[in-house]
Amino acid sequence: MNIRQSLQTLQSSLATSERMPLVFLGHGSPMNAIEDNQYSENWTALGRSLPRPQAILVVSAHWMTRNTTLVDISAMPRTIHDFRGFPDVLYTQQYPATGAPELATRVVDMLRSHQAQGDETWGLDHGAWSVLTWLYPDADVPVFQLSIDMSKDLDWHLDIGRALSPLRDQGVLILGSGNVVHNLQAMVPGGQPTDWAHEFDQLFASHLTQRNLPALSNRKMLGSLLRIAHPSLDHYLPSLTVAGASDEKDKLTFMNEGIELGTVSMRSFLFHDS
Repeated sequence: MNIRQSLQTLQSSLATSERMPLVFLGHGSPMNAIEDNQYSENWTALGRSLPRPQAILVVSAHWMTRNTTLVDISAMPRTIHDFRGFPDVLYTQQYPATGAPELATRVVDMLRSHQAQGDETWGLDHGAWSVLTWLYPDADVPVFQLSIDMSKDLDWHLDIGRALSPLRDQGVLILGSGNVVHNLQAMVPGGQPTDWAHEFDQLFASHLTQRNLPALSNRKMLGSLLRIAHPSLDHYLPSLTVAGASDEKDKLTFMNEGIELGTVSMRSFLFHDS
């Protein structure tokens, strides 16, 4: 089944869903925000398939904190151009969605046990707006971000997802944005996927399919493969939060499977009602 057929099947399933699905998108290069390619085409199709949310909570690889979990409670989150060396047109892009201050404040309360605090200084980084611009091009759904606490171990981020899971029954789309494999230091422009990138990508998909979530958060079990696939864990952690918010009743669907530049997995996935 190709991606278009898969999305058509998914659309039929989502149409009868009583709770919001969970989405993790491999966002890759910031250029995907403005280029018409297979990824942006599939994000557009996905946006048309998803039930319309009341709000979107984004867990992005690009908002990193330490010893705290911050929640953007601003009314009008700014568009952040957090990258360097790209064409000027990319820096003119804006995503003028409103925030969701009341909901975000409730999320702070939900995550008190995770040292959560409200924040009005961040906004929407490119991990958020580069995919949202295709999912919801009219920027007409309220959006707010949740930071990733880099001081915590992997199972902490699964637990954050569990704590957030009730939002699914309140019309909130939980959207993770990162990459299942992300090693920019070892990139091979135009090259074939490295053996280790392919191996980790497949291992991740296998554990997720089997709902072996403890294995995805076990550094010892993942070993050196995790260290080379993620010299920094920032792009991995959002996938754990999304997985943590899922349950045994969910159906898992993969999309955008493939590895760019030899070392960046674009694998994306959704948890949704069957």
